[in-house]
Amino acid sequence: MGGGARELAGYLAALAGWVAALAAAVLPQWRQSSYAGDAIITAVGLHEGLWMSCAAQSTGQVQCRLHDSLLSLEGHIQTSRALMVISLLLGFFGIIVSVVGMKCTKVGEEDPVTKSRIAVAGGVLFILSGLCTLAAVSLYATQVTYEFFRESTIPINARYEFGSALFVGWGAASLSMLGGSLLCCSCPAKERLGQQYRRQPPPSTAREYV
Repeated sequence: MGGGARELAGYLAALAGWVAALAAAVLPQWRQSSYAGDAIITAVGLHEGLWMSCAAQSTGQVQCRLHDSLLSLEGHIQTSRALMVISLLLGFFGIIVSVVGMKCTKVGEEDPVTKSRIAVAGGVLFILSGLCTLAAVSLYATQVTYEFFRESTIPINARYEFGSALFVGWGAASLSMLGGSLLCCSCPAKERLGQQYRRQPPPSTAREYV
């Protein structure tokens, strides 16, 4: 795969990861009601996310309510919120920076070394964005797992388990880091050597006579 094709594939993967991270951040299915156990399954399913909690009835009606207070939220929710916001900001800047640095764009093509460095910077931003998404989702999943398996008087079918947004977030983190890694494969050092080689004058074969 050539350098331009590799950069384009990395950019598309990272862009898909950023869109998936945005979807995971706004989805309310970070944790959902568990139907484990032998008790009768209720007709109402509960979902909770970073910004709202929802109740879905068997009739198809869904009612959602935004979290009333930020300071009253649990620590892992506040931390996951902050990490997802940072991840989306890093990914947004990575999208802009990578477009400038990619070989298939016309911006700054007169200086390919600087252009490659900009592409690498965009890749680093995507990798950092993916790491923030991975940290946010993993932290939330760890808390859900702890609350599910800890000893409590709450019946097991009334506890929470992983929601679909967590799996979307893990996929988004993987795509962002993969795309960022492909963008980081741009090597400005080689291009600099190639430029210096092209700038060297060809050896002269004619002899000068006095």
